[in-house]
Amino acid sequence: MPNNAQLRLRPVLEILADASANGARPDAREVISEALRRVPPTAHEQELLSGGVPRGFKNLTTATARLVKAGWMSKGRGGWAVTEDGLRAIAAFASPSELAEALDAGTPLPEAPAPVPDAQHPAAPEAPASVAEVPARVAEAASPVAEHGQPGDQPASVAVVGDFGVLLGADRDWDPAANAVQMRFEPADGLWRLDGELPAGRYAFKFALNGSWEENYGAFGLLDGANHEFQHDGGAVTIAYDHNSRDLAPASQLTPA
Repeated sequence: MPNNAQLRLRPVLEILADASANGARPDAREVISEALRRVPPTAHEQELLSGGVPRGFKNLTTATARLVKAGWMSKGRGGWAVTEDGLRAIAAFASPSELAEALDAGTPLPEAPAPVPDAQHPAAPEAPASVAEVPARVAEAASPVAEHGQPGDQPASVAVVGDFGVLLGADRDWDPAANAVQMRFEPADGLWRLDGELPAGRYAFKFALNGSWEENYGAFGLLDGANHEFQHDGGAVTIAYDHNSRDLAPASQLTPA
C-alpha cells in the first residue's frame, strides 16, 4: 500500500499540468503546499522536524525525486514543470494509488501522444471515496481561490493569533477575536497586513479567519497546520497574509526561526 507521500505524487503532476496550461512554472514550496492542501496531512505529518519543516512537507519533497527519475517532471532554477511523459502518466494512471504503484513497478507508459492541458476547460471532478483517492481538482473546487483585489472573495477578517498578542495590546495571547491582532485588508495587492512593535525573542502564530478558530491556517497554508515561527531582533514587524495561498505572504518582514 503506497504511503501518503506517494499518494500525493499524482496531485503534484496535476498541479504542474495546470500550471503549464497557464504558462507558469511554480516553485517547490508552491507545489508541495498545494499538494498537501489537496490531500491533507495527518497529525503525525504536521509535526515539525528540525528546522521547523513539517514532516509531511519534507517527505513529499523527497518523494518527488521519484517523478524526476521516472522522467515525469523536471526541477530547475526557473521552477518545476511536468514533462510529456508526466502528462501521459496522469492519463494512464487514473488514481493516486495506481500512479504510485506504477512508479514502484516501473510500469511503462502507453505509446500515445501526451494530452494537452486545457486551462479553459478542465476536467470535471468526481467525488472521492477516501482521502487517499482525492483527485486534485476536487479540493480545488471545494475551496475556490480568491482573486487578488476582490474583497468579496476575502474573509470578513483575518487575525494574527499567537504568543505575542498581549505584546500588541490584546488582553490575552492566542485570542482570534482580539482587536489588537486584527489585520487590515489592502485591495491594491489583495493582502492582509498587521504592523507592530515586538521585543527581541522567538515567536509563534497562526492566521485565524472571521474571529474564531473554526478556520485557521498554519505553516505552508495548511488548515489547522503547525504554527508559523520566527526569530525577531526587536523593533518593527510586518506580517502579511495572502488568502490565495492561505499562507504568509512574501511582503512579511520576518526572520524564520
